[in-house]
Amino acid sequence: MKAVALKAYLPISSPESLLDVTLETPVPQGRDLLVAVDAISVNPVDTKVRKPKDKVEDDFKVLGWDAVGRVVATGPDVSLFKVGDAVYYAGSIARPGSNSEFQLVDERIVGRKPASLSNAQAAALPLTAITAWEGLFDRLQIPHDKNAHSKTLLIIGGAGGVGSIAIQLAKALTNVTIVATASREESAQWCKSLGADFIIDHHQSFSAQLKANGLQSPDYIFCLNNTDQHWANMAEVIKPQGHICSIVELSGSVDLNLIKNKSVGFTWELMFTRSLFETEDMIEQHHLLNRVAALIDEGKLVTTVTEVLSPINAENLRKAHAKIEGGKTIGKIVLENWV
Repeated sequence: MKAVALKAYLPISSPESLLDVTLETPVPQGRDLLVAVDAISVNPVDTKVRKPKDKVEDDFKVLGWDAVGRVVATGPDVSLFKVGDAVYYAGSIARPGSNSEFQLVDERIVGRKPASLSNAQAAALPLTAITAWEGLFDRLQIPHDKNAHSKTLLIIGGAGGVGSIAIQLAKALTNVTIVATASREESAQWCKSLGADFIIDHHQSFSAQLKANGLQSPDYIFCLNNTDQHWANMAEVIKPQGHICSIVELSGSVDLNLIKNKSVGFTWELMFTRSLFETEDMIEQHHLLNRVAALIDEGKLVTTVTEVLSPINAENLRKAHAKIEGGKTIGKIVLENWV
């Protein structure tokens, strides 16, 4: 099968950073689905795993954690899908990724593809939808209730992949007032188009901007951009007994004492946790992806794809990685079709 892989961890400007290769097609076992991959998308995690380091793999390493495709074979214990089903998923960071013609994935972290979307449109969603859903509802525990007492949610990095779906989920399923951060006019307009009620600039004081918009301290903060940089701002504005969730690892240390007097809860969100540790509730990702697909098909959510490249090959994947590393992408970059 065709694939895009690496052995050495190099700058994306190097033509050796991602390579077109031919690998053996894997065989499904247990609850595995063998999926023929039709479209993929690229996330910051791809660039973080690929970033330069002094390591060389013995075998080719395939990246990629977003895919849409068709089930072409199943393991003996599969019960949720059958051959021919159209599916979408983010996969597991502990297994070979989706940058290949065929991929094995556990059925418990796979959902049915939204019927109303093209392959490219659907490929933009799985990783970001899982991250946004788990962050909002499992970690921050925002009620799925349009009639709940109104509270305020601050999303730091609203125009990125996760922010783009988090804004929509919060608007469709909760009664929170949504404040999103954006530092450019085009990213601010993108956030507004998806349902953000207010926009503030994450390069400036949160407190002053919230007050200028007549807003109180946020009850919830979902940090999707540079936890280190925003920690002091978050600690200053979070409401006493509020909740902060971040998806961005720390590059250094932060002062947890800044949130002690407010009795603020802090939690991490990593959408790979359930698959990495095969937790007892691993199948929840199957359920939430199906729920997202239903919301899409009901017209309550829209795809977040903003650019599609074709075909799927090393050259186009290097282009996508370079754009993400540039830090100014809005929405998601998708690749489709093998040639």
